[in-house]
Amino acid sequence: MSLFSFLRIEFSILGIIAATFVFPVAAALCYKEYAVLPAFLVPMAVAVALALVFFVAGKKKKITLSTRGAFVVVAFAWIFACLFGSIPFYFSRSIPSYIDALWESVSGFTTTGATILGDVESLPNSINLWRTETHWLGGMGIVALTVALFPLLGVGGFQLIKAETTGPEKGKFTPKITNTAKALWTIYILFTCLELVLLKIAGMSFYDALLHSFSTVGTGGFSNRNASIGAYNSVAIDAICTVFMFLAGINFTLYFYLLSGKIQEIRDNTEFKVYIGMIFVFVLGITFANLQHYGGFLKSLRFSSFQTATIISTTGFATADYTFWPPLAQAFIFFLFFTGGCSGSTSGGVKIIRWVVFAKQANNEFLKTLHPHGVFSIRLNNRAGRKDIVFNVAAFMTLYLLLLVVTTLFGAAANLDLGTAFTGALSMVGNVGPAYGLLGPSCNYGFLPAALKGWYMFAMLAGRLELYTMIIFFFPEFYKK
Repeated sequence: MSLFSFLRIEFSILGIIAATFVFPVAAALCYKEYAVLPAFLVPMAVAVALALVFFVAGKKKKITLSTRGAFVVVAFAWIFACLFGSIPFYFSRSIPSYIDALWESVSGFTTTGATILGDVESLPNSINLWRTETHWLGGMGIVALTVALFPLLGVGGFQLIKAETTGPEKGKFTPKITNTAKALWTIYILFTCLELVLLKIAGMSFYDALLHSFSTVGTGGFSNRNASIGAYNSVAIDAICTVFMFLAGINFTLYFYLLSGKIQEIRDNTEFKVYIGMIFVFVLGITFANLQHYGGFLKSLRFSSFQTATIISTTGFATADYTFWPPLAQAFIFFLFFTGGCSGSTSGGVKIIRWVVFAKQANNEFLKTLHPHGVFSIRLNNRAGRKDIVFNVAAFMTLYLLLLVVTTLFGAAANLDLGTAFTGALSMVGNVGPAYGLLGPSCNYGFLPAALKGWYMFAMLAGRLELYTMIIFFFPEFYKK
């Protein structure tokens, strides 16, 4: 792949992101935040102009990507997107420190939602809109958006999607990957609009409803309220957000099957059934653990179900500070940090399908002990699973744990206590947002030293891109022909 082809793809992606600046620009005009406008309009004009130049100049050229090329394009697409997304934060002076502006952008696009800001309510409305919009763009995937909107780009879209999307198995459910990306984004937009309407009916302003719809469906967790969703103290709003966080944690392919009438595909989906079961068990477990804390079943159910949904989907909203809950309830929440939602969803984390594969393989090992000459294979979705998926999952989990260990050590080196350092690592690599200790749901990440913020940003990107896309550059073999 030539440098021209690389820049053509990257500037096309930045051009699309720049075009979405139209929403915060509209907000700035609506709320008379004229001083903020140049921070959006200048980078918007430059990026769109460069995107058009490169697009037109290479219109007749087809780009062929190798496997290495796909990793390079996707990794740099996310890096450039985060750098570009930090410009409005920094040049509007909303976030005076550039490392903090970059942090907010990385945390936004990776849908981690770990903010460095102590008072988000003091930000301009247009800046808060851009913060949550980064969740929405990063949730379904900025490369997936490009593949959906630019079929004329002439790029092998499936290779790019594979390098960006989540889960051990990646595929397309329509003949063309462009149509697959369009279908996913259409469903994504419909969910966002539906939640927007429901939150508006429940009492939020249109502006607040839009921001929180972006954050919920993108499973990010940024809010324009310092107390997050808890600021509204509304049962209806809590319930709506709980439902949509739960829905966002499901593989979006299943929604396509639902709309296509392929109900059996949903019924057979192993990961979906385990996800439903886990939600049920954890909600009940945390609810009963919190009974005395809240003094009643329904009140305990309200807060326990919300926190279960926000952590398993890695959204990171808060209606309560779980670090003040009874130890058993805290233990339940802690274990959810290790799971994440379903593969192919907007949530982060390990993904449930990998734990399913691990459990099924462990069962097979027990069976082999009892029947040494037997032949056993894991079954997923009522079909025999490929043998290589076990090795794929084992390799991923090894890398995941290694990154957790290294990130914990970085936190400890920055003088964080062990509990904060470890759960902070879980939160960063899993794109959860809040953690425990000094990084709990009532805290922010602003006090961390710049070096640790730098490593945490890498951990967030690595976690969002399924590790390999970022870590592969550290392997010498990647640079050999």
